Amino acid sequence: MGAGAFPAGSERRRTAVLFEVWAPDAGRVALQWAGDRSAEPAVPLAREAGRAGWWRAEAPARHGDRYAFRIDGGPPRPDPRAARLPDGPGGPGAVVEHGRFAWRHPWPGRPLPGAVLYELHIGTFTPEGTFDAAAARLGHLAGLGITHVSLMPVCPFPGTHGWGYDGIAPWAVHEPYGGPDGLKRFVDAAHGHGLGVVLDVVHNHLGPSGNHLPEFGPYFTGTHHTPWGAAVNLDAPGSDEVRRYLVGSALGWLRDYRVDGLRLDAVHALHDGRARHFLAELSAAVDALAGHLRRPLFLVAESDLNDPRTTAPRTNGGHGLHAQWNDDFHHALHTALTGESHGYYADFARAPLAALAKTLTGGFFHDGSYSGFRGRAHGAPLDLRATPPYRLLGYAQTHDQIGNRALGDRLTAHLSPGLLACGAALVACAPFTPMLFMGEEWGARTPWQYFTDHTDPELAEAVRAGRRREFAAQEGGAAAKGGGPAADWPDPQDPATRDRCVLDWTEPAAAPHAALLAWYRTLLALRRDHPALTDPDPARTRVTYDEEARWLLLRRGPLALAVNLAATGTAAVPVAGAARTAAARTPAFRALAGWPEPRLPDGDGVLRLAAESVTVVEAAVDVDVAE
Repeated sequence: MGAGAFPAGSERRRTAVLFEVWAPDAGRVALQWAGDRSAEPAVPLAREAGRAGWWRAEAPARHGDRYAFRIDGGPPRPDPRAARLPDGPGGPGAVVEHGRFAWRHPWPGRPLPGAVLYELHIGTFTPEGTFDAAAARLGHLAGLGITHVSLMPVCPFPGTHGWGYDGIAPWAVHEPYGGPDGLKRFVDAAHGHGLGVVLDVVHNHLGPSGNHLPEFGPYFTGTHHTPWGAAVNLDAPGSDEVRRYLVGSALGWLRDYRVDGLRLDAVHALHDGRARHFLAELSAAVDALAGHLRRPLFLVAESDLNDPRTTAPRTNGGHGLHAQWNDDFHHALHTALTGESHGYYADFARAPLAALAKTLTGGFFHDGSYSGFRGRAHGAPLDLRATPPYRLLGYAQTHDQIGNRALGDRLTAHLSPGLLACGAALVACAPFTPMLFMGEEWGARTPWQYFTDHTDPELAEAVRAGRRREFAAQEGGAAAKGGGPAADWPDPQDPATRDRCVLDWTEPAAAPHAALLAWYRTLLALRRDHPALTDPDPARTRVTYDEEARWLLLRRGPLALAVNLAATGTAAVPVAGAARTAAARTPAFRALAGWPEPRLPDGDGVLRLAAESVTVVEAAVDVDVAE
């Protein structure tokens, strides 16, 4: 529906509203009323002159009126651009007047440089699983030092509970979460706490349940295929309108819901052979909207391509996205902390500290190097002078890296508090934009498992069987380390699977969680207060390490972060040789933070760290630890 401006008070009286839909192969299209207007006659739409394939009609309507479209006399189908599906996927849409929402907090925006993101799933962040319940917890995130909340997808999907990546309506909001107004209340509350909001959107596929887009037009193509079936049509006949459909959806989140950025799911699955890639078209539109709204907006890609073109400027032949997730950093950190070497971890596990050092200083580990997991060379070098490191997101855990394990086990299930503290420090002090996964900050013991609520029995069984095949294929990892037989693996359709993933909000105040939470607050305060930790100059980041002794030293200008990942023994970490102040042989450093307590280098500039511990020190003015 393309609705014009509603006059004040239109929620009480009906005014003329423009309804339009793209249906290029239809012989006739009608607007079918639903809900309390279901007895009213259908309204025929007319072909729109000058817009091939478009149909339109004006009809009296008000906020909340339910409607659908009928193609060539077929059954009622939801508007592909419906902003609300009150009855869920496949049901009629509802008219939404965005202008009627009363925003409380003026918001100038919050840019990506200097940000700390927090990935959050609305359905399990609280027991209630709603926008309003999540909004009530935002004070915790603001106090932690978070700058942006990164929401997992909120478009409608089958049932009540799910991850959200099988959504079917990229213009609408999941009704059980609170619908469009619920999302607006959440964003407004976040802005009131000084928090930006990033929304995860899925353009590479749509879920099958309730998906009637093929009845309207060529939204999908058999030219390409994805792990989820036929690809979204970005380059076949009819793709111009499909691209506009997705761009329009993206701009709507940023404009109508005042979201600050979008996370683009699996952009490597966007198959587009056109000269101008869809991502470049989208980034240009977002940049133009940012200029119009006069507030910063940004796009963050999830990509496993290690392709510098993803974030390279459009003027240089790139796609112009503002940032991308850096799975290479995650994999290197994960193997260094856990010792796991199965699957894609194998490439990093051969020398995990070397891999970690390479990502910290170069961004990508696979930059054209051979990937044994893929059986070929992978990636290309990333010039961190042209793409500053903050345009890569660094993290120790994400919904994918936890949830795609057989048991959905977090790092908490395997690591000591000391190693958790080391991992947190490396994320917070890395040159990348840090991102936490909800509950990570207190070492949540609740798992994060894959769960669905499909109402179609055949689809539910297909999902259940598919996950079992994936778990069985895992070599090592959770499936082999105590995971038990397939019968013990969590059933995605069992409501208990979702319930056990809900965060336990009694944990943060209890031992040992409270100490880890305090550590995260300390680290994020350091990042906020020390410019060296947000310095975009890659030359100011240096790394030294000892693979056998398992220590690593990360130097960011005058700051030095040292970790000892060994299970036993003291590590002797040379921080700055024999650097001293001019006064009587005292070390020229001050301790900023440490787990279990801060340490200082001795008179020879050597920092002696106990097993599974970490310290951050700052050099005096006359000492440069980055030399």
